[in-house]
Amino acid sequence: MAKIPNDYGIDIWSDRNFVIRQGRVCLASGCEPAILDMVNEIRSDGYRGPLLLRFPHLVSKQIAKLYNSFNAARREYAYRGSFRAVFPLKVNQFPRFVKMLIDQGQSYGYGLEAGSKAELIIAMAYNLDNAPITVNGFKDREMISLGFIARKMGHDITLTIEGLGELETMLQMQRESGDPMPNIGIRIRLHTAGIGIWGKSGGINAKFGLTSTELMRAMTMLKEANQVEALSMIHFHIGSQLEDIAPLKRALREAGNIYAELRKMGAQSLRTINLGGGLAVEYAQSASSKSTTYSLQEVANDVVFLLKSICETKGVDEPDIFTESGRFIAASHAVLVAPVLELFSQEYHERALQLKEEGNPPLVSELYDLYRSIHEKNAVEYLHDSLDHMESLLTLFDLGYIDLQDRSNTEVLVHLIIRKALDLTGANLNERDRIQHRIQEKYLVNFSLFQSLPDYWGLGQEFPVMPLDRLDEKPSRAASLWDITCDSDGEIAFKPKRPLFLHDVDLLERNYFLAFFQVGAYQEVLGMRHNLFSHPTEATVTIDDEGYTIHDLMPSASLLDILDDIDYDITDVQKQLKKRIERSALIDEEARQEVLAELYLYLSENGYLKTTRPV
Repeated sequence: MAKIPNDYGIDIWSDRNFVIRQGRVCLASGCEPAILDMVNEIRSDGYRGPLLLRFPHLVSKQIAKLYNSFNAARREYAYRGSFRAVFPLKVNQFPRFVKMLIDQGQSYGYGLEAGSKAELIIAMAYNLDNAPITVNGFKDREMISLGFIARKMGHDITLTIEGLGELETMLQMQRESGDPMPNIGIRIRLHTAGIGIWGKSGGINAKFGLTSTELMRAMTMLKEANQVEALSMIHFHIGSQLEDIAPLKRALREAGNIYAELRKMGAQSLRTINLGGGLAVEYAQSASSKSTTYSLQEVANDVVFLLKSICETKGVDEPDIFTESGRFIAASHAVLVAPVLELFSQEYHERALQLKEEGNPPLVSELYDLYRSIHEKNAVEYLHDSLDHMESLLTLFDLGYIDLQDRSNTEVLVHLIIRKALDLTGANLNERDRIQHRIQEKYLVNFSLFQSLPDYWGLGQEFPVMPLDRLDEKPSRAASLWDITCDSDGEIAFKPKRPLFLHDVDLLERNYFLAFFQVGAYQEVLGMRHNLFSHPTEATVTIDDEGYTIHDLMPSASLLDILDDIDYDITDVQKQLKKRIERSALIDEEARQEVLAELYLYLSENGYLKTTRPV
């Protein structure tokens, strides 16, 4: 097989979910359809702007991998405890994802975790009958009451205690009502801390969890209320996106010994250790910047082996193992696709030059000579000379010694020289890289970074990005990406240590789409309405050996819907617009209905751009 000029690290981050076939990104499942075909099919129905594509089979793959890895470890070590898992709804609460998740996890009894009243209602309504529900986070009496209702509905629900006040409320409510008690879990505050951005989730100063002293008091409270048998789980969490499993192993030793001690204190119904989440997802596109150092099977083997060893030493039963990893399950299932609207350097054509018949500044004349005489041997030297000339000419403009026409000629000539230098140094990769790292093409992409990739803006989280086609051609332009918001932070800048190279493309002749991968976790629920851009148009795609099917298409919100979402009275908005049109002296009476109809048409469209160029 011929070597692909630039595979954008697809073998590093994609976990064999995606492949490159005949220069296009394809799903590595079924008939291996190209994502570009799906995009073109959706756009042929008139949808414009960014698209979010969901692939249910990738959710199914991750759930199966999670259960299969832990069950394989249980078999290898003859571990007598079971394995169960739930999905934390905070990672993605959107109904199209949640219903897909429940469907794909049905055969495993895969459950849900809630961290708020609204999330608990989702779990109570949609969770599978044979699947667990866990409830984390701080709780008031109302939220605990919802837990009691869920228990009466028949749900296998565990309320995780974050403080002794919550436990006291639970015990009091049970005494008053006589209702069946939900399972009680206790979040334990470990000494072990995680590492990385979310490392503060663990450690002695962590936000959640009971100290050893509080654990002793909790046991006393349970015994006095005759509710020790309700304690079924202890829970800990040392951080999301764990780059190394050493902290998890230290935490397991701590938690395993706490489990054994609580069992010896009389908590005979305590059967489960909940490891929380934290399994990492690979976002890197180069081997040098990989963020994960372990496999899922390695994690499963270490967890099972350590817990078995501790229990044998302490003489207690091996606990059931419970996990709450969400990013690992959800991230890969969604792909954001956005069209490129402009390449900014393409505005600089030779026809844009307006050289004066006489009186050009000497440095502008020299730039023109450089442009006309540049060749392969002097390309790098002339490029550097042109950049120096540009700095001098811009200074002269600031001081008032050259005019706007001279400045325009300067910008056009320097960009023309850059493009020639890149073409001429194609065989000399070292020189080409030096040029690219200094000069980047700016690609205007039809999406909002704040809406669709908020973790990039807020945390500096990188996401794999690549074009959907032309992957059999070597990309020639060092790229920085600009979104369409009016915020200067809406940019994915070129990074010399993690460079992004894209193709030169005439957008009047063809479309050019960029795909952002691993965006299925957190990005949707954290997406902001910055500039009032709403969620992209989304669709679910199922794949088999015969082809693919696009369904559950949901268009991006219209302008009226967006205004309604932020509590504008849209009837009043339309009334005010109509009133202003009717009293405008610039619109004659015959044209008013036509203008009003045009305006209402725009109000029914989404806020993303159709194009920035005349058609």
